[in-house]
Amino acid sequence: MTTDTMTGYEDLPRLISLMTGDEKHQAAAESTVDVLWVLYDRVLDITPETFREPGRDRFMLSKGHGPMAYYAVLTKKGFIREDELADWTSAESRLGHHPDRARLSGAEIASGSLGHGLPLAIGTVFGLRAKGFRDAKVVTLIGDAELDEGSNQEAIAVAGRIGMPQLTTVVVDNSSATHGWPGGIARRFEVEGWETRTVDGRDHEALYEAFTAPHPDRPLAVVATVERKG
Repeated sequence: MTTDTMTGYEDLPRLISLMTGDEKHQAAAESTVDVLWVLYDRVLDITPETFREPGRDRFMLSKGHGPMAYYAVLTKKGFIREDELADWTSAESRLGHHPDRARLSGAEIASGSLGHGLPLAIGTVFGLRAKGFRDAKVVTLIGDAELDEGSNQEAIAVAGRIGMPQLTTVVVDNSSATHGWPGGIARRFEVEGWETRTVDGRDHEALYEAFTAPHPDRPLAVVATVERKG
């Protein structure tokens, strides 16, 4: 069951409803809203005041299509003004169908072309290590169908072999992958040396525990299962 007692969460459906249009990718937004809220509200140290600090936590939305839940959460956390939402995707708006880091403070990457978030997250971990920031968390969110991209398989192998406890990948599983994988999504990460946890993607307490339980010397994959798409 979803836990919705945290300040601000109950307002997210209203904020999402302010963003209208024919290419809204409603299912993509609805599948990620709980994961995004738990990360920004309870797990990641990311605020408008600290966003440019070099040792900050990083969040990378690889599942960049249908970013309404992302924009709604960023609004509640002070990165976006509420009056910007109704005008989203217009020529003058900084809120596009895909987030753009060059236009939106709070976005670490420009996303929407699937398969890029996890490789970029690995590169970010390497960069943080080189600068001595070994405690900053790096989290990327991908969709189950996005795992069809070959760049993700290469990244999964690299991160698992090297050992990256700073890195968390959360896979939002709404059963939209074309073929699936033998043994399931978590097994795909496990065989490459990752710590894995599969939880209800609507249960805030389960998500929080999955994100915060220690996983020394290994990257973490959290598979967040939600309702089947469609």
